[in-house]
Amino acid sequence: MNKLAVGLLATSVLTAPLMAHAEKVLRFGHDNKQDMFENPAAAFTGVFKNIVESASNGSIKVEIYPSNQLGSAKEHVQMVRDGVMQGTLASVGAMASYYPRIGVMNVPFAFDSNAATYEVLDGPFGKAMADDMEKQLGNIKVLGFPDTGGFFSITNSKRPITTLDDFKGVRIRTMTLPAHEKLIQSLGGEAYPLAWGEVYSALQTGVIDGQMNPVPTVTFAHFDEVQKYLTLTNHLFSPYTLLLNKDFYDSLTDDEKRIISYAAESGIVASRGVSRVIEASDRGLAGLQKSMKINALSPEVRARLRETSQPAVLEQIRQDIGADGEPMLDLFLDEVKKANAHNYMQ
Repeated sequence: MNKLAVGLLATSVLTAPLMAHAEKVLRFGHDNKQDMFENPAAAFTGVFKNIVESASNGSIKVEIYPSNQLGSAKEHVQMVRDGVMQGTLASVGAMASYYPRIGVMNVPFAFDSNAATYEVLDGPFGKAMADDMEKQLGNIKVLGFPDTGGFFSITNSKRPITTLDDFKGVRIRTMTLPAHEKLIQSLGGEAYPLAWGEVYSALQTGVIDGQMNPVPTVTFAHFDEVQKYLTLTNHLFSPYTLLLNKDFYDSLTDDEKRIISYAAESGIVASRGVSRVIEASDRGLAGLQKSMKINALSPEVRARLRETSQPAVLEQIRQDIGADGEPMLDLFLDEVKKANAHNYMQ
C-alpha cells in the first residue's frame, strides 16, 4: 500500500472515535473522480452514501475514496478481503486475477440491448456468479453489478471503422485480459494491453491508435482530444462487481443490513441511469459529435463481427476458466439467449 493510502486510513482510524454519531465506518474506494454527473462509479457511491447515512441515523458512516486514492483497482479487491477497506466497485479486469470465471462475460457481441444485460445480471446468472465469487474469494459479500458506463465502443485516430476490414493494422489498447486481446486479434486488429493510467499519453503520442471503453469513459477521460473516430460497436458489456467485506457486513444489525441492501440496489439503478443520461447529453454522444466522427455498425456488419470473433474468444474463455468454470459459461450463454429473445430493441 502506498504512503498516501496508509496516511488516509490512519487518519480515518484516529478520527473515528471522535465521531460519536458514527458507530461503524465503511471505507469505500473506487477508480474515478467523485462527480456524480460524470461517471457511474461516482453516481453509485453518492447515492449509496446518502441512503446509508440518512437511513441508519448516522450509525454507519460511509467514507468515499475516489480516483484510486488508496491503491489500484486490483489492490482494492484485496483490501476489501483483508478488511483494510470495507467496500469497492471492482471492474472485470480487477476481478479477473482473483476470480477467473468472471471472464464468461467477455463473450463479444453477446447482448442485443442494455435491458438484456440488466436482466441477466439481476437474474439467475448474477445470483449464481455472486454466490460463487463469495465461495471462491472468501470474506466478501457481493451485492450486485453496477454499471461502468454501458456497452463498449471503439475509438481510434486512423480511420472510421465501418467493416471488418477496417480493423486491419489498427493498434487498440485492451485491458490485460487474454479474452480482450483475442477479441481484437480475431477481428484483424493489433491488441496492445496497457494500464489505464497510461492510455491517454499512449494515444497522444501514437504508441496506440485506439482503445475500447463505454461512451461515458471516452468523455470523462477526454479521449476526444487525442482520437478522431468513434464507432458504436456495442461489443462488450463489463459491469462493476459491488464488493463489501464480509466481516464488516456480518457485524451489522439486521436493520443495517437491510439499509445496505436497499442502498446498493438504489445505487445500481443510479449507475445505470446516469450512464444512459451521459450517453444522451453533452457529456456523451451529443458532446463528442463536436470533436469526433461517430458511426454505428449496421446489423449486417455487427453480425459478421460476431461470427468472426465469438469462436476464438469462447475458446480463450474456456481456457481461462478451466473445466470447473464451464457450467458458469453455459448458464451465462443460456440467460443471454433468453434475455435477447425478449426483443427489447423492437
